[in-house]
Amino acid sequence: MKRTVFVVDDHPVIRWGYISLINQEPDLEVCGEADTAFEALDKIPEASPDLAIVDISLAGMNGIELTKQLQVLHPDLPVLIVSMHDEVLYGDRALRAGARGYIMKREVRTKIVEAIRRLLSGGTYLSDQMSTRLLNQYQGGRFDERSPIERLSDRELEVFELYGRGYSTREIAEALFISRKTVESHRNRIKDKLGLESTSQFLQRAVQWVQKLS
Repeated sequence: MKRTVFVVDDHPVIRWGYISLINQEPDLEVCGEADTAFEALDKIPEASPDLAIVDISLAGMNGIELTKQLQVLHPDLPVLIVSMHDEVLYGDRALRAGARGYIMKREVRTKIVEAIRRLLSGGTYLSDQMSTRLLNQYQGGRFDERSPIERLSDRELEVFELYGRGYSTREIAEALFISRKTVESHRNRIKDKLGLESTSQFLQRAVQWVQKLS
């Protein structure tokens, strides 16, 4: 009997690539797909997958927040985060959200099937570099050495990225289902953590951050 995988990514071509790779395997098949977190939350109960592949950059609710939701609604569903974002910044966030693996998109073609099988067997999947970094970090307790960006909470980082993508305060509030006042509070805390004095400096830094991710 084949094990089933649900794919969540906002790029149709990338989803097609995952589906092609997975469906080539004799013991795996894709049972559903979605391009937003909200669509995934709607479809996953009926699809009843054995594993979910989730991209971080999703409209409205990002992959980290979706993973948190999935851990509440489907606690036995292993989640594999696949992203172009640097694992140094997002890998530990993904694990804290409940994901059991993190893989960079540049490694998908050679590593994704191995990662899927490892999670389905009850294990976890991280790169050797990420595993070593997390081990050293937790053993040494060197959280004070993190960069200012790394000190942002998951929600703050999500708000920061949306500002960098050109969203207005109102649009961010609507996308994240929070009030404009809450968005503004997140923005002010981000400014404090990054040492930014003005909103224009904040917006410039946010745009630069998103460009760096691209």
